[in-house]
Amino acid sequence: MTVVRNPVLAGCHPDPTICRVGSTYYLVTSTFEYFPGLPVFRSEDLVHWQQIGHVVDRDGQLDFDGIASSGGLYAPTLRHHDGTFWLVCTLVDQQDPARGGNFVMTATDPAGPWSDPVWLAVDGIDPSLFFDDDGRIWLHGTRPASRPEWHDQTEVWVRELDRATWQLTGPEHVVWSGAVRGAVWAEGPHLYKVDGTYYLLAAEGGTEFHHAVSVARADSVTGPYCGNRSNPVLTHRHLGRGSDVVGVGHADLVQAPDGSWWAVLLGMRPYGGYHYNLGRETFLVPVAWEDGWPVFAPGVGRVTTEVEVPFAVEPAPGPVAAHRTGSAVVRPDDLRWTSLRGPAADFATPHSDGWELGMRPTTLAEPRTPAFLGVRQQHLDVEVQATVLADLAPGEETGLAVRQSEADHVRLFVTGGEDAPGRRVVVVHRRRGLDTVLGEHRVRGGAGEPVTLAVWASGQEYSLLAAGPGEPLTVLGTVDGRTLDSVATGGFLGLWIGVYASSNGRPTSTTVQVEGFEYRPAP
Repeated sequence: MTVVRNPVLAGCHPDPTICRVGSTYYLVTSTFEYFPGLPVFRSEDLVHWQQIGHVVDRDGQLDFDGIASSGGLYAPTLRHHDGTFWLVCTLVDQQDPARGGNFVMTATDPAGPWSDPVWLAVDGIDPSLFFDDDGRIWLHGTRPASRPEWHDQTEVWVRELDRATWQLTGPEHVVWSGAVRGAVWAEGPHLYKVDGTYYLLAAEGGTEFHHAVSVARADSVTGPYCGNRSNPVLTHRHLGRGSDVVGVGHADLVQAPDGSWWAVLLGMRPYGGYHYNLGRETFLVPVAWEDGWPVFAPGVGRVTTEVEVPFAVEPAPGPVAAHRTGSAVVRPDDLRWTSLRGPAADFATPHSDGWELGMRPTTLAEPRTPAFLGVRQQHLDVEVQATVLADLAPGEETGLAVRQSEADHVRLFVTGGEDAPGRRVVVVHRRRGLDTVLGEHRVRGGAGEPVTLAVWASGQEYSLLAAGPGEPLTVLGTVDGRTLDSVATGGFLGLWIGVYASSNGRPTSTTVQVEGFEYRPAP
């Protein structure tokens, strides 16, 4: 028996969806406003996941411009049928609800390329697909209840999808509004057929502390569905905010080749109080069947930090495996890199161990595409470091950022256009839309000479450091990480740490050399 660690995907990997083809598993998670979107992972054992691509990875597939933080791509569902991978998802613009909607994309290779989206004429969020034995396809999803009995009551609907026309056909069936009266946001529905019975798996309670998993079953795909008397079948809300994992929910089921059943789901790991800077992560639990119902984490009834997976194997070489063994330099071809709302190729050119960033007027405070490249924070204790070289004009800046959103982030940057000796490095904490300078320091060197910048996270203390050529790193300021997570700021995201370059609205032709970006988990 092999005991492995949970989560199986650390850092901001929420809303996991999974399918199996032969002996290989594929998994996709939500990405909101980050680009490329919807990472695709592959595994042979449900434990060791290697990223192989993204679903949304080219300009023109979807328009994210102007979509604010925690908008964008919500809750995908990945399925495989008859040689084709299918993915349905929702593009959300919280400021303009009429924009976006539900869509489907397909691919024969999950690593890509994926098709352009086909928009589905249906409202709501969290769409899912079910392929029945008779060849019919059933689309289902969540929307606000048409006649709500309580605030934020939602309903799950089911309707047939015509594969030839991509149009919904036949009558619509509303099949679920949650297992508990008064529970908000019955969402994330998935349908399965096991031994001739249809099962509806759904989340409820909202994707935070009260999150839960419920299940219902029926003799027909369109219902009526009868809820399990044990609902919710998995939740941590009764464990309190001091639990090592909170907010578990949004599960998806998969059967292994040996006949065993498993669920991937999201959860959060609080630390330093009720704060979870790493965001919603992907966890794994075993599932057993008793009396015709799925039992999650049998004998335990909760998501544990360790889980026994009898068929777990050694990880294959690749970015994820290297990352877990402590390799520090994140090379440009690493699939962990993401930009905001648009392709990095529009402003960044890779070289051997870094990037050439074309500075942009856009700032991190705008819902656009700034010159920003980052990776998820995946460890509580981590040291991130990079060297930047640029001849900056007055008002320009380049450096490292710890990003939650447009309104909440930290910048550690070199400024330009000063006659004083050395280079001025500044730390700014943007909190709820207001900038506060936390510290500044002059490092050795002139225009165009290298400056090394670092972010050291030790639990909830984020230290910001800088050094010129031949100098030791000096702490310029510290930030309380509890001001940066989504509990404090709102939204749905964990933290990203990355490099950026901005002229703060001024025309610019400045280029920044970024060398040796390191992400090193602390021992």
